[in-house]
Amino acid sequence: MSHPLRIVVIVPDLALLDEQEEHVRLQLERSRSLRVGLLEAQYDIVATLPADVFLSERIAQLRPDLIIVDTESEARDALEHVVMATRDERRPIVLFTNDPDTTHVRDAVAAGVCAYIVEGLAPQRIRPILQVAMARFKHEQSLRAELQDARDELKDRKTIDRAKGILMERQALSEKQAYDRLRKLAMDKGIKMVQIAQRMIDAAELLG
Repeated sequence: MSHPLRIVVIVPDLALLDEQEEHVRLQLERSRSLRVGLLEAQYDIVATLPADVFLSERIAQLRPDLIIVDTESEARDALEHVVMATRDERRPIVLFTNDPDTTHVRDAVAAGVCAYIVEGLAPQRIRPILQVAMARFKHEQSLRAELQDARDELKDRKTIDRAKGILMERQALSEKQAYDRLRKLAMDKGIKMVQIAQRMIDAAELLG
């Protein structure tokens, strides 16, 4: 059985808020409702943190499976902190907000937000929202990995082609002969052909 998702919830710094104000009271009520919904859905809330300058360090220590940003207003400011905190190791991000300004939704999605939920938080909606967010994150990570693999393959091919060109020019070999020479050297040394190719390029540049 898989372990429950480990979740960090990002909320406004309550020490900076006046709990007597109506919008603050509503925010606290929303946050409690969100946490109750997460617990009822059997998620593991590992921490509730403010979006401050220490967030990156705390996220790195806690290593959550998913980050929820719960904010009544100024969603952009909270997101900037979260995006910076997950820059080196991407994590799925879900944002619940009452902020009516959605002009930056596109930027938020581009920055890694998997679900952007404006108003209307009902506990029964939490599980499907998080499931979709996790599925979307995994799909995007898979696409990123495929794209990086394709880039690496193209880079390796260019390196090998360049090394073949050096052999063809300096040893009067055909393209096939140059390729076979590189492959044999790689097999003899037990390393990848692109590594042999790069060594040959480095030597050619050094010797001129």
